[in-house]
Amino acid sequence: MIEAGEGKDAVQAQTRCTIGVNDATFGIREGEIFVVMGLSGSGKSTLLRLLNRLIEPTLGSILVDGQDVTRMSKRDLIELRRRDMSMVFQGFALLPNRSVIDNVAFGLEVAGVGEAERRQKALQALVAVGLERYATSWPDELSGGMKQRVGLARALASEPTILLMDEAFSALDPLIRTEMQDELLRLQGEHSRTIVFVSHDLDEAMRIGDRIAIMQDGVVVQVGTPEEIVMQPANDYVRSFFRNVDVSHVFRAGDIARHSQLTLIDRAGLSVNAALEQMRSHDRDVAIVVARDKRFQGMVSAESLREAVRSGGPDPYHRAFLPDTAPIEADTPLCQVMGRVAESRWPVPVVDGRGRYLGAISKSSLLMTLDRAA
Repeated sequence: MIEAGEGKDAVQAQTRCTIGVNDATFGIREGEIFVVMGLSGSGKSTLLRLLNRLIEPTLGSILVDGQDVTRMSKRDLIELRRRDMSMVFQGFALLPNRSVIDNVAFGLEVAGVGEAERRQKALQALVAVGLERYATSWPDELSGGMKQRVGLARALASEPTILLMDEAFSALDPLIRTEMQDELLRLQGEHSRTIVFVSHDLDEAMRIGDRIAIMQDGVVVQVGTPEEIVMQPANDYVRSFFRNVDVSHVFRAGDIARHSQLTLIDRAGLSVNAALEQMRSHDRDVAIVVARDKRFQGMVSAESLREAVRSGGPDPYHRAFLPDTAPIEADTPLCQVMGRVAESRWPVPVVDGRGRYLGAISKSSLLMTLDRAA
């Protein structure tokens, strides 16, 4: 019926069977946080459970480092789950008759790891989530956020390369949820894992996701970065998801930096007259000065160059650098950039983590971005 073009509703009406996931074809990159989003019943949790065969796929293949999970024997599948995949559920699922450290070590115990080794790994996982002081506490002595941290520590204890998270933070209060998101990003920064994160919360997806997959009626209708999906939604369903998104929290400085500003290479022998001639020939009032390795040095204007010459003294070129033109890093959220751009007389330079110039943001380029997103 699917191959004949029938949809999910028609199949369910005629067969009482529900299409959980339909022809989902995509790749997940090593080390990224890949968020799966969709309305309730769209198939996102089913998709997650297919990856480790908690739900058996009807057909198709699931490749992990080239190995097809759907063809694994039961023994190999168990080994994959123990060695490479861990899962964090929405419910904390802590065992009430076990202490915190014994809950964290439970998976290792099932896997046959010796007591001394599993307690050491469990304690390391608790340290990672900031709960080592509660190792001997009982689950009913913890808050909801702390219980979720224990669940995360239990998943981390086996040192997985792939972490599957099924609406892991959705049962938490908004403030605690934000703290857990920050905790996940911190852990990811310290030890990069491949994370597949199911969520129905748009703000959460935009905040933590490197890429987002949008599901509708079991179909993956679009995969892309938050910026790509906001600017180029695949259909009205996706567009409705992002209609009220505050784009200032989606885009970062590097996304809107432009290369339209004139750049001058700071090298021995570069004279003020040569710089002025380049600015005149390109019809520019200001120019960005970069080193040979593209590291940002400063910004000059035609007027500041002339004033440096008039005032006399050595090295007029570097004395012409304009004040208050410190660069911002490319990963700075747009919401933190807007005020700086609005107050600056000049375009605001943008650099990467090593200080290399990537472009500049002018008032006009900022307004154009906001207008296109609207």
